[in-house]
Amino acid sequence: METKEIIDALGLRRSLTRITHEIIEHNKGVEDIVLVGIKTRGEILAQRLAKMIARVEQVQVPCYALDVSHWRDDLEQAHPLPNQTMPVKDKKVILVDDVLFKGRTVRAAMDAIMHYGRAKEIQLAVLVDRGHRELPIRADYIGKNIPSSLQEQIRVKVEEIDDCDGVYISR
Repeated sequence: METKEIIDALGLRRSLTRITHEIIEHNKGVEDIVLVGIKTRGEILAQRLAKMIARVEQVQVPCYALDVSHWRDDLEQAHPLPNQTMPVKDKKVILVDDVLFKGRTVRAAMDAIMHYGRAKEIQLAVLVDRGHRELPIRADYIGKNIPSSLQEQIRVKVEEIDDCDGVYISR
């Protein structure tokens, strides 16, 4: 299987920097914003966005990790409800994930957020949008659009888990 790097560490950082500024500009600041990263790599990307926002705005934006397993519609066996709380009521939730593909993970994440409270708004930030949607879901903030075939795999690597940063495509 051939693997090719399509975004290097510098490109990944630049994409997150751009997304940070887009979030701040679109929301006219960061008041009432909560970042929610979909486990596992979305959680890491959300933490990085929170740090970047703090550098730009001098405000600590709350950042949470979300396990969507309980709300997935494509798993054979139901997962238990996570034992956590997430203060999203009346907040602008920026949902963060690494790769947007068919849209099912994002749908599950929106169900989870609604479980925790009625958000004022939900926005979606993804590092990579690869297309092939099965649901009418689109990202508000995109690091890079990478058209791909269904036979290809796109994998995001982050330093905190994989000892390197980058985005890779396998054929």
